[in-house]
Amino acid sequence: MRAARLIKMVLLLQTRASMTAAELARELEVSERTVSRDALALSEAGIPVYADRGRAGGYRLVGGYRTRLTGLARSEAEALFLSGVPGALRDMGLEDTASAARLKVSAALLPSAQGASRSAAQRFHLDAPAWFSEPQAPALLPVLADAVWDDRPVRARYRRGGAEVERALEPYGLVLKAGLWYLCARVADAEAFRVYRIDRFTAAEPGEERFRRDEGFDLPGFWAERAEEFARSVLRSEIVVRLSPEGVRQLPGAVGRTSAEAGLGSRGAPDGRGWVTLALPVESEEVARMQLRGLGPEVEVLAPAALRERCARDAEEAAGLYR
Repeated sequence: MRAARLIKMVLLLQTRASMTAAELARELEVSERTVSRDALALSEAGIPVYADRGRAGGYRLVGGYRTRLTGLARSEAEALFLSGVPGALRDMGLEDTASAARLKVSAALLPSAQGASRSAAQRFHLDAPAWFSEPQAPALLPVLADAVWDDRPVRARYRRGGAEVERALEPYGLVLKAGLWYLCARVADAEAFRVYRIDRFTAAEPGEERFRRDEGFDLPGFWAERAEEFARSVLRSEIVVRLSPEGVRQLPGAVGRTSAEAGLGSRGAPDGRGWVTLALPVESEEVARMQLRGLGPEVEVLAPAALRERCARDAEEAAGLYR
């Protein structure tokens, strides 16, 4: 266990100019005291780990030291071959590049790990697009992917409502969500990060100069935050419903996690049959009507009155078909 941690510490310092004790502790999942002991052990073993003292100090490798402890174990190689989504690489125009990289990695593997590529492919397949839809890669995706890789600003036009808008963007990252591609970019003249659906771009022209990337930008964190904001922002109406225990169980699948969690947080005490009453945030009354149909007799709409009446008519019409 410790040997693996020491190797990881050397590799971390090899890939970065310097790391603080706190950063190493976080990466290695140990205490800063353990980091100090490990650095001393590496130094005593002849690996030139140097500790800079002071508030801005940290650990670094002296004299451009490089380790040859880079051989991949079979499990590590299998995980590496799982790290890409084939369809996404193809859409971005990186299929040939990724194939060449996999060949080079395979050629460099130890004999015991040579079968990792085939082993991973036979056991796991990543299929990102949603069900019942034919994924179409946006025409401008390869252009934007190149701009993301090279940190090049883009002069872009995209559809917003019934008009086209032009923006100067600094493209930071791409996200594939349920078969749709999104660009996370900073608007150059607003210093604000925004999310754009790539299939709504009508033109994108990369610039020659590179922009200075904000190294503190965290793409997964930014996307998670914006996705949650979007899910909340569309919930502009509220209805009151009664749910059976089975209805409570099925609610997230019917209306989505964000709406269900908000609604179930407001539920009252169960009645004698176990039914609960709650205020449920929804996108609109019409959307709620369509979503709640899937719960059938496990839900009763109490308010607003117009939605309750509409759901009652739907139930009567459905019952009439089966009489």
